[in-house]
Amino acid sequence: MVKRDKVFQITDHIILFLLALFCILPLLLLFSSSFSNETAILHEGYHILPREFDLTAYKYILNGSSGILRSYGISAIITIVGTLGNLFLTILYAYPISRGDLKGRTFFSFFLFLTILFNGGLIPTYMMWTNTFHIKNSYLAYILPNLLMNGFFVIMARNFFTANIPVALLESAKIDGAGEFRILRDIVLPMSKPILATLGLFVSLNYWNDWQNGLYYISNDKRYTIQVLLNRMLLDTLYMQQGLAKTVNSSIGASMPTATLKMAIAVLGAIPVLIIFPFISQYLSGGIVVGSVKG
Repeated sequence: MVKRDKVFQITDHIILFLLALFCILPLLLLFSSSFSNETAILHEGYHILPREFDLTAYKYILNGSSGILRSYGISAIITIVGTLGNLFLTILYAYPISRGDLKGRTFFSFFLFLTILFNGGLIPTYMMWTNTFHIKNSYLAYILPNLLMNGFFVIMARNFFTANIPVALLESAKIDGAGEFRILRDIVLPMSKPILATLGLFVSLNYWNDWQNGLYYISNDKRYTIQVLLNRMLLDTLYMQQGLAKTVNSSIGASMPTATLKMAIAVLGAIPVLIIFPFISQYLSGGIVVGSVKG
């Protein structure tokens, strides 16, 4: 039995090591390629260590946009405000439908599932946000469309409440005179840190990585988030390269960074996430497992 357990542990460690390696290698290739020379990448491919160390891609980004720090600031504010607003609405929806004594609980749950299965499509959504809510070229264009972006998050929070918040505790608080909002604030939320951290990570990643809303609704370059700015810069570079390749300046077009620029853009977008993730990773696994189990 002892020998069998030891073999199992060794096998388990090997599998986990390989899985971790598969996750780390793409990041290493990403960082390495962003610091490599464009010609070396095209001729020799991608490698773990930089080929002909070169900062051309980063210089191109910094020289090509004077508002990169402003875009970082806009992204940070949008992510913070959007994440807090999304969690607020998610909790306000998930907590009531987790209570068995809620009248109309079946209807609200069905309505939630309906929004997961169907949506209005791009054109009706665009017309609604621009003609009815008038979010064109405003910071609300980044926040409002994603406020309740995924009904699955509501289901995760509901299941967590059902599985981890004892009904007897809530009834005891009611007997002591506590109202619903006080119960939610003083009892439910302090006991829900794992699921709040998990959902907060998912929602913040969606806000931070969002570039489609900026593409659809924002034309003022002073209101670009970092993702929208970098995406526009990449598209402009590809367009200029294709245009120059058809003229006498084809050598200039060929020298412009494209492969390394893509990697540098990904690095600049991923750095804040990589910094924040270790601080909330301790809550992540518990929140996902418990929040995904049917209560």
